[in-house]
Parts: sequence; C-alpha cells; structure tokens
Amino acid sequence: MYDYDLLVLGSGPSGQKAAIAAAKLGRRVGIVDRRDMIGGVCINTGTVPSKTLREAVLYLTGLSQRDLYGSSYRVKEEITVGDLAARTQHVISRQTDVIRNQLARNRVALITGTGRFADPHSIWVDGGSGHESKITFDKIVIAAGTRPARPDSVDFDDRTIVDSDGVINLQAVPRSMVVVGAGVIGMEYASMFAALGTKVTVVERRDGMLDFCDEEIVESLKYHLRDLSVTFRFGEEVAAVEKHETAALCILKSGKKIVADTVMYSAGRQGQTDDLALDAAGLEADRRGRIAVDEHYRTSVEHIYAVGDVIGFPALASTSMEQGRMAALHACGEPVRELQELQPIGIYTIPEISFVGKTEEELTNAATPFEVGVARYRELARGQIVGDSYGMLKLLVSPQDGRLLGVHVFGTGATEIVHIGQTVMGCGGTVDYLIDTVFNYPTLSEAYKVAALDASNKIRNITRIDG
Repeated sequence: MYDYDLLVLGSGPSGQKAAIAAAKLGRRVGIVDRRDMIGGVCINTGTVPSKTLREAVLYLTGLSQRDLYGSSYRVKEEITVGDLAARTQHVISRQTDVIRNQLARNRVALITGTGRFADPHSIWVDGGSGHESKITFDKIVIAAGTRPARPDSVDFDDRTIVDSDGVINLQAVPRSMVVVGAGVIGMEYASMFAALGTKVTVVERRDGMLDFCDEEIVESLKYHLRDLSVTFRFGEEVAAVEKHETAALCILKSGKKIVADTVMYSAGRQGQTDDLALDAAGLEADRRGRIAVDEHYRTSVEHIYAVGDVIGFPALASTSMEQGRMAALHACGEPVRELQELQPIGIYTIPEISFVGKTEEELTNAATPFEVGVARYRELARGQIVGDSYGMLKLLVSPQDGRLLGVHVFGTGATEIVHIGQTVMGCGGTVDYLIDTVFNYPTLSEAYKVAALDASNKIRNITRIDG
C-alpha cells in the first residue's frame, strides 16, 4: 500500500489541475511544494504578478486614456514601486487563498517542503526542519516548473542586474533600463517600464523579435514602443556588464556602450530539475532541465509523468493546465481526448497581442491561398469610447470555402476577443457565420463582422473577375 495513489511535485497551474483531476476520480492525492511557492512561479513571480503589474501601470500612468485626454494625462504623477507592489501583493494573496481552498475542498493533501526522488516509487521531502520524511506513491506527476536562465558570465545582484523573476522586486522605478532578449517576457517588461517613463533599450542578438507572430502585428508593436522612446538594438550581443556605484555599463560585442540604472536579462527558462535526483527514478533531463514525454505526458518510466514548463514548448499556463489534467486522467486509466491543436497565444505587451492559427508567412510558405480581412479599432464605436485608435483585428480566410485560417489581434482586449475566432475555427465555421451573426453594439468583438465583410468583399471581387 502506497501513501498516495498520485503524488504531484509542484503546485503551479499544471500541478493543481493534475491533483484536482485525480482527486475528482476518488484517488488519494498529495501535492508537494514550498510554503512560499503555493501556486508556483505562475502565481508568485511570473504570470500573475507580471500581468497585475501591467494593469497597475496602465491605470496609474493613464496611458490608455491619453488618446482622449491628451498626451500629458496621468492618474498619478509620481508612481512608486510601492504603488505597483500593493496591487500585485493583493492579487497574489487572493490567488494563493483560492488555490489552498480548491485543494482542501477536493481533499488534496498539501505537503510543505521540497521533494527529491529516493527511488521510482518514493521521494524524500525536506520541510526545512532538518529532518526529511519519506513518502511513497503509485504514480507521480512532475510539475516542477522553470526558473529564469542565468548566464554564468553575468554577476546578478537582484538590484542592478536582475532576471525576469527579480524585476518585480526592484526598490525603485529605474530611470533607464537595458532589456537583454526580445522574447515574450523581455518585450512584456520592456513595454511596461517604457509606459512608466523608463528609457528602455532592448538588445537582441537575432535580427528581429517575436518571429512566430504576424509580421504586420510585430511592426505595429515596434512602432508603438518606439513612440514610448524604446530603442532597439537588433543583431547585437552583450559582451559584459560592469556594475558601478550609481548605474551599470552594458558593453556590446560591437563596441557600443549603454549606461542604465538596471539591466534585465530575459535569456529563456531553465527546468527546475537539478535537485529532484531524477537518476534515482531512472530519469534524466536535457541541458535546459527539460524532461522528455510521450503524447500522454509519460516519461521513459511508465508510472512517472511530467507536465507544464518542465517539458518545454509551449510553456504557457493555459496549455500547462490542460497537460496536467490530461496526464492525471491517463494515470487514472480514464479516457482522454487529445489536446486541441488550435491553441491561442497571448502576449501581454502594451498594447497586447494575441493570435490563433496560421500567420501570413506560414500560409505563403505552404503555398496556401488566403485573403485578408482587417478591422481597425478606430472605425469601431467601442474603439473610440475606450480611446484605442491603433488596435486592429486581422482575419486570414480561405477563398475556396471561407474557412478561417488565422486570427490576429493587436490592441485593447486582444487576449480576450481572440477566443471568438478560436471557437469559430474549432467548430469548422466560416467567414459567413461572422457576417451573418449579430454582435453586441458597441463592442470590440464587432471587429469580427467588419473584418469578415472586408475579406468577403475582396473574395467576391476576385471571383467576379476571375470567374
């Protein structure tokens, strides 16, 4: 007899959903995590704090209202870290309580401490008291998550030189900042600090940024960030960072030098598997700390599963939740449907980006014909009401049968309204559905009808000429 039918290492989004799914099936379930990390990186240092910070920045700076009230409009003239932290801590506290309540309500045992494998069916748990306890299990789900990757050559001090976890704990809003890495996390923080008035320089060794997004959308984001005085240094690498008494000096390989109050590295993520003693369970991780799994999220050891960021791409809270639930169902011998291929991507820059399906470049490279339908927020009553004159929604439509091939949104509410397009695509709907349906007025969702009509009219004109 094992202590638990299913044990989960990590209480982030994937771990929570795995534990609760198994508990709903009547299994004895335990979940292991540190007392200060309930909810995982997502709740404590990653997704939730960064998105809460974004909301605080948008509100306090009055940025989204400046189209209505003028470029000098601000809700608060001097914004402090305390102003930003108050909202962040409030949300973290509430979310932690929600998670604890959900686990308790489903009779999931919360085991405080850090775990490492003793053998394939047991772990040692260190609760911080100097005494380790042994816990046995029939099956286990590894949901250990990731931490920011830190280059060995960089002397992080969590004050002048920080990573994406440490940036939310800065003592003051920096006057200038260098963001190393133009990935999703780097660009989200670059846009937030730029909105606060920080002079931001983005250094990226590649020739562009967010290359998996629609090119037109990325160009729009770059335009708006430049409008917030962000400087981009593409094709550049940081050779060294020197800490001085009042600032840091960033030296690029090209010889350029940049002075900044803060340097933030966004150099990808590293799986938190170093201290799990995976070899004791017959497992190993790659050099980025990631664990390989099959289509059911099973590792090479049949009763051990891994889910979430620790297995790599796409490493999103949204997909991680589904992975955890599906792994638990499979571990409990329940039938499991495949994860939907249509997964939306949300990027919480200012302005935000979201898309689902194919990009123009992907369709062009695959020689797939498509037509483009565009709706601009400035043409919508709701766009004028909320003060968003730059937002846009783009539909990529098949001229043969009217199916939606891709939906791309830039601007206010992008991560919310993308789900309308996702649902239409997932149900096999066509552009005709969007044309014939009634949307509430005034809403941003009305952009779907405008874009659908735009694409349909273009297709009709081609058909009239080409037969």
